[in-house]
Amino acid sequence: MREYAIDTNESMEKRQLELLRKLTLAQKFNLTCSLTHSVIQLSRRAIGASFPGLDKKGIDLKFIELNYGKALANKFHMSQKAEKL
Repeated sequence: MREYAIDTNESMEKRQLELLRKLTLAQKFNLTCSLTHSVIQLSRRAIGASFPGLDKKGIDLKFIELNYGKALANKFHMSQKAEKL
């Protein structure tokens, strides 16, 4: 029976799980942080490619909107405007 990945050889999947289980809590945390950082960077890069007219702040705003909702993106945008004053 497949546990996780349908596109990974079963023996390789078992080996990956063995290795992950052997990691310390700190190593698991660091791996999670690294993967999260990579996913966020890839997401921002995709937003930049999809909306070529956006600058860095525009990409940040779009990222917030897509991941956390328009209401929070609007609050963030308004707080950025208020900081400029």
